[in-house]
Amino acid sequence: VRLVESGGGLVPPGGSLRLSCVLSGFTLSSPYMSWVRQAPGKEAEWVGTISGSGTDAQYAPSVRGRFTISRDNAENTLYLQMNNLKPEDTALYYCTIAGSMHRGQGTQVTVSS
Repeated sequence: VRLVESGGGLVPPGGSLRLSCVLSGFTLSSPYMSWVRQAPGKEAEWVGTISGSGTDAQYAPSVRGRFTISRDNAENTLYLQMNNLKPEDTALYYCTIAGSMHRGQGTQVTVSS
């Protein structure tokens, strides 16, 4: 199983980024997928989860209304659209197969002026 994230970077407060995560090698088609983030010195924080079909998604209160998770099952790709970013969103973001230990290496998001 391989999960590869991309799209992170440095963005000013109020800016936007879109992260991508490509899944390969998992036998179950269209599993539930999650985004998780971890800031330096802090516990990992669940960001949100999307259903296999992509029709339902749940979000942490800290990102609800600003972040949107979507997926393209034909491309085995998960997305995280992040708008109105805040300095407290700075973290390493990684995708996971929900309910499993499989995760990617992560992509760094830094929100700073």
